[in-house]
Amino acid sequence: MGSSDSIIGSDKAYDDKKIATNLNTLHRGLQSRQMSMIALGGTIGTGLIMGSGTALVRGGPLGLCLGYAFVGFICFLIMIALGEMSAYLPHKKVFAGYATRFVDPALGFALGWNYLMKLQVCLINLLGVGVFGELEFWMSSLKVLSLVGFILLGIIVDLGGNPLHDRIGFRYWRHPNGPMGSYLSAHVHNEHTAIFLGFWSTLTTALFSYIGSELVGVTVGEAQNPRRNIPRAIKRTFFRILVFYVGCVFVISLIVPSTSKALFVANSSPPGAAASPFVVGISLVNIKALNHVVNAIILVFTLSAANADLYIGTRTLHGLALEGKAPRIFTKVNWMGVPWTCVIPVTSCCCLTFLNVSSSSAAVFAYFVNLLSAFGALTWMTIAYTHICFMNALKAQGISRDTLPYKAPFQPFGSWFALVSTAIIMVFKGFDTFIPFNSKLFVTAYLPIAVFFLLWVGYKLYFGARVISPEKVDLVSGKREVDEEEERFPEQTSARHAGKWGTWKKLLDGL
Repeated sequence: MGSSDSIIGSDKAYDDKKIATNLNTLHRGLQSRQMSMIALGGTIGTGLIMGSGTALVRGGPLGLCLGYAFVGFICFLIMIALGEMSAYLPHKKVFAGYATRFVDPALGFALGWNYLMKLQVCLINLLGVGVFGELEFWMSSLKVLSLVGFILLGIIVDLGGNPLHDRIGFRYWRHPNGPMGSYLSAHVHNEHTAIFLGFWSTLTTALFSYIGSELVGVTVGEAQNPRRNIPRAIKRTFFRILVFYVGCVFVISLIVPSTSKALFVANSSPPGAAASPFVVGISLVNIKALNHVVNAIILVFTLSAANADLYIGTRTLHGLALEGKAPRIFTKVNWMGVPWTCVIPVTSCCCLTFLNVSSSSAAVFAYFVNLLSAFGALTWMTIAYTHICFMNALKAQGISRDTLPYKAPFQPFGSWFALVSTAIIMVFKGFDTFIPFNSKLFVTAYLPIAVFFLLWVGYKLYFGARVISPEKVDLVSGKREVDEEEERFPEQTSARHAGKWGTWKKLLDGL
């Protein structure tokens, strides 16, 4: 493989592409600004702009805001836990590799394949991480600007800046529209139970909306200077969640009554602009033609989600292959650092999306929401549990968390709270499949749990894998190489980005 100098490169410049090529592995080509925007764009998906209407009908305006705020806090805890592990050891096996290393090889196997099943645009992912990062940066930027526009428009409409000159205020938070909604009241025959079920259903919808925020944990193997850029992206997550998710659903609750007939029609319609609560809200005050703009924005959201999910899928499959948990052919990368052999099988799964263009597309969309939220919940739980085991290993081996590149706050309470809360939501997320019983929704709600445990237990039985004790967890392998890369990353890189463009870059980053 050559001397360390030939691998690391000269002191004059940080030649990371040379490193990646020599090692025949992924390139560290994601820049700081791309990492930050990917972390933000990963949490903003079609679940927010499309799925929040259903949550508003069932949970009411207050239930909608509380549900998204609660799951947003869980998402924040998951992100900081993942950030602590990623900053310490930014390897190329994504977070399934952390489960393998810090907990149990069988758990890593189950997590990797579970996450891969969740991610089922091809050209973009064949052009290298630099193209992906740049494209995702600009699409995420457009998503952020779109949400800012929606929020500002909603506030203006609520304060009376609409064709009807109707100052709405908090009118829709009062009876009979709010503050809490009810769900399945015809079946439970108890008002308080129906209100609680309405709030609980918002948690499932919110969970689906937040799934994808862990994308930043997949990019660590291709991030430039990950010890600096990963914590920087993670630290800002909470405020972004607060502004863009909770702020967005709060504005929706102000301009759309939960009892609106138009909202009921939208929720039973095929996915599209008409199903967005934003379109319902502005239609109620006679603002015309904005649904075409929303359609264009939904297209951007969808393309960004497809681009990101295919990226995650290929890197997850590549990481599994590196650990010997997938066929070895998937370890191959081309000269640009693209695991091209992984792109083909992951892309083939995109054909499943054509199921959503049938006449029963609304029902199929509900099945996908059930499946993806369950797979996502299992991923979050495994990340939280892996972080708990990581902290136990540090303590058992006498390593202080104060020495880590990034120390997650609220620990160990935070990861335990995220683990237990997500588990409760996942177990009871399919309560409405029993009132009355719906076999199709039941299967899609709970099938991922069975698949996950089948993978976990099957791997343990076949390979005899055992849980790794905290004293024997490997906290050293691969760390020295990362330390050397970080030390050799030239200081002139920051200086080069400073100078006359420094002020503008800081302003853009802040925005």
